[in-house]
Amino acid sequence: MKHSKFLKHPTIPFEIKEDRSVADALSAMSQTAFQGKNFATAVDVWGSMLKKKVTIFLGVAGAMVPAGMRSIIVYLIENRLIDCLVSTGANLFHDMHESLGRFHYQGNAFIDDVLLQEEGVDRIYDVFASESEFRSLDDYVGHFADTLDLDRPYTTREFLYLLGEKISKESDRDGIVTSAYKAGVPIYCPAIGDSSIGIGLAGRTTGKKFLFDVVADVQETAILSMKAKETGVIYIGGGTPKNFIQQMEVTAGMWDNKVEGHEYAIQITADAPHWGGLSGCTFDEAKSWGKIKKDARMVTVYCDTTIALPLIVTATAQKYKESIAKRTRPDLLKVLAKNKIEDLRRL
Repeated sequence: MKHSKFLKHPTIPFEIKEDRSVADALSAMSQTAFQGKNFATAVDVWGSMLKKKVTIFLGVAGAMVPAGMRSIIVYLIENRLIDCLVSTGANLFHDMHESLGRFHYQGNAFIDDVLLQEEGVDRIYDVFASESEFRSLDDYVGHFADTLDLDRPYTTREFLYLLGEKISKESDRDGIVTSAYKAGVPIYCPAIGDSSIGIGLAGRTTGKKFLFDVVADVQETAILSMKAKETGVIYIGGGTPKNFIQQMEVTAGMWDNKVEGHEYAIQITADAPHWGGLSGCTFDEAKSWGKIKKDARMVTVYCDTTIALPLIVTATAQKYKESIAKRTRPDLLKVLAKNKIEDLRRL
């Protein structure tokens, strides 16, 4: 009996082996199906980026730092698995909270929240934190802003670089903002006002207004895309960071019609596409906008990030150890952190 051309690769049952590494386990999962197969595909798409001269952008949304994902992102920065970070302001605020010696606490999602409010405890699902400590950090951010030159606006990348520099001098606990400062990895926060960083800046009672030039952020990232040989994207959740990284291809395309979209793409999401929201938007849909290249290597992992991210990063670190060791940062990023956009355009 003649088999269809579609019947070439049988699924292989996953076998338990007590001495298997995470990388080996996910490689075996590549011969299964559903999200198990997608886990393995994500590792190999990331590995393909690491082997080539690809500028890798990471978008982070959701309460990842309170949920314990902070050190994974630090690892990605320090070991050159990513080149540029776009994050919600909340994750960066929570990161600075821990870098300055404070904590988030395991809690209970089924508790009297009125009681928590009376106790000065904030809840993020099953994570607790101190409201008074958060307010202290609000003040810290506001006071820091007062030390800057307020006669000009700042990109979020400049502001977070300088804030990382300050915290690095005051703390030996490396976090996302501080490790990015030390490694020269730019951080962009397109919705920075929608966070406690924005609250801290809004609460300032002295000095001139503090202004962000978020349009310059858009221009900078578009220039990064134009000057990159290839680009890859990794999305943890969706939201503003995902759209900000996606739209850099549209912006770059206004200046250079050779821009065809990101060549590699991974996303971890628990959102479904049929609700029409960006967080669940497929990469195929993004091709209609020119955000993802028509023949891009891409995969979506539908899973809670606190499950998927530790496994995918561990497996990638194990399987592509040699490629990671050889990888260097793109030349443009080596000089970006201290430069203003006027300097960037001349590079």
